[in-house]
Amino acid sequence: MRGRRNYSLLGKKYIMKEDTQYCTKCYENLFANCCEGCSSSIGCNCKDLSYKDRHWHEQCFKCAKCSRSLVEKAFAAKDDLLLCTECYAHDYSSKCSTCKKTIMPGSRKMEYKGNSWHETCFLCHRCQQPIGTKSFIPKDTGYFCVPCFEKQFAYQCCACKKAITTGGVTYQDKPWHRECFLCIGCRKQLSGQRFTSRENYPYCLECFSNLYAKKCVGCTKAITSLAGAKYISFEERQWHSECFTCMQCSVSLVGRGFLTQRDNILCTDCGREK
Repeated sequence: MRGRRNYSLLGKKYIMKEDTQYCTKCYENLFANCCEGCSSSIGCNCKDLSYKDRHWHEQCFKCAKCSRSLVEKAFAAKDDLLLCTECYAHDYSSKCSTCKKTIMPGSRKMEYKGNSWHETCFLCHRCQQPIGTKSFIPKDTGYFCVPCFEKQFAYQCCACKKAITTGGVTYQDKPWHRECFLCIGCRKQLSGQRFTSRENYPYCLECFSNLYAKKCVGCTKAITSLAGAKYISFEERQWHSECFTCMQCSVSLVGRGFLTQRDNILCTDCGREK
């Protein structure tokens, strides 16, 4: 086991460590690091360059491939080897899909589905401006910024004239935003709802019934087959099935004979009594 030698340091060069003085030889024996490059001890008179608990002499701190000095230069680590940026880029960096040149370590790049680009090479296919960190949409073999994609490919809502980028509704072969497809009467959204039309205008069932449906003689409310209602028609008058009853005794006349007395309808029994 290496130990500390006891002799006078008066007039000698020494090194302090944790309040204890060591001659240079003892200090190197006890504490000097081993160089990763040459496997020799890094003495007190040498610069000790370190990276992730590994140490090198200044002259041993080199690129593992081209042997150029890495002192005060940018470098990269790969599989415990230190490489200059040029060697690392040549062997490991991705190539730009547009210019085919190496994307150097530390430079900004764009990546999408396994492809890489220099930031200045990732351009909108239509306006040829760098997309950068903005949203983009792939189409066929190109990439488009959102404004260019909307101008070139997206449908335009026939109501607000703006691009439809997601969803939408088609009515009479025309595209609409869901929020723009409204009842012409009450302006309620019709997307996902039952509706009908008149003169090419869309109506919700309630507005259509109130505006155009026939009225029941019995209850005066609208009769519409759009809601599945059954009705009875007689002499240009209509009744809901449940409203088609004898004026006097209120028995249902659906499927039965009946008599008329002026504007009233009566069952045959009440009609004979009259």
